[in-house]
Amino acid sequence: MVGTLAACGSSSDDAGDSGTGGSKTVTLVSHDSWAASKDVVAAFEKESGYKVRVLEDGDAGQAVNKAILTKDNPQGDVFFGVDNTLLSRALDNGLFQPYEAKGSDQVRPEYRTDQDKHRVTPVDTGDICVNYDKAYFDQHGLTPPKSFDDLVKPEYKDLLVTENAGSSSPGLGFLLGTAAQYGDGGTSRSSESESGGGWQGYWKKLKANGVKVVDSWEQAYNEEFSGSAGGKKAKGDRPLVVSYASSPPVEVVYADPQPDTAPTGVADGTCFRQVEYAGLLGNAKNPEGGKALLDFLLSKSFQEDMPLNMFVYPVREGAQVPEVFSKFGPQAKDPRTLDPAKIADNRDQWVKSWTSLVLK
Repeated sequence: MVGTLAACGSSSDDAGDSGTGGSKTVTLVSHDSWAASKDVVAAFEKESGYKVRVLEDGDAGQAVNKAILTKDNPQGDVFFGVDNTLLSRALDNGLFQPYEAKGSDQVRPEYRTDQDKHRVTPVDTGDICVNYDKAYFDQHGLTPPKSFDDLVKPEYKDLLVTENAGSSSPGLGFLLGTAAQYGDGGTSRSSESESGGGWQGYWKKLKANGVKVVDSWEQAYNEEFSGSAGGKKAKGDRPLVVSYASSPPVEVVYADPQPDTAPTGVADGTCFRQVEYAGLLGNAKNPEGGKALLDFLLSKSFQEDMPLNMFVYPVREGAQVPEVFSKFGPQAKDPRTLDPAKIADNRDQWVKSWTSLVLK
């Protein structure tokens, strides 16, 4: 899907410039969740002289894999949407060329990475967490789950839907959250853990408790989950879904009329911290336009525009977050995290093991 985020979209002549060194079109390749206000992008276009063309390329995992396969002749100039779960795959495959974006010194220290080479620019952060349908649990007199341990209890049997860890970044984030919680072979973050055998033992219990796996976040959240507006229309029957801590504000902002409270909640003890990055593609046809676009992604205007468009938190110091966003989608107080090196060393094997354990 190709969209142009400009009030005066790219003409065919503009787009035709994309193969030349003097191009005035800059192409951003992203996952399907990219969104930005037209006036914010138009202001960048007016100031920089570049037209922004956006190529949306599926779920984040799919988009990263495609970008790697096409790196010698990339589809665009900048790639946005590789997160900390897949970052090492992109870097190890030489997807990006170095560029230190203007405003990098304003990024909160905890989100900075690759500081010696500047191959990627942190853009946003969010928490991958289990969401629940409040109405379902009220109607059934059930207390919503709060933790990973809760999800394997009998009262939550056949209630959870998650995404494929091999094809979806939220699905992979949820897997990594369980690895951070239970370890890889029996060590556990929590003395209250009910699962032996590390994350594999936990997933055996989750599978036995009826977890459903689908390919993408879009399918899980907007078709299978009973608590979302889309899920209601699709008659979704799963009141638990792996999504984001910032998903409840979506259900408030886009509702008409807007409710006083969000219809969905977050199991705060199931969260994994995600950071998304952008980078200048190694063989970009318009590197100067790509650099300008990366500067824009760290600008205060774009960072403050993100929360109510992509429902993520800014990484820039001092960027303000709208009250409706922070009220209904606060960041997790104690999210699970894993060192990027540990993710790099184990991710592919963990996904392979997970696939064998859960899907076969």
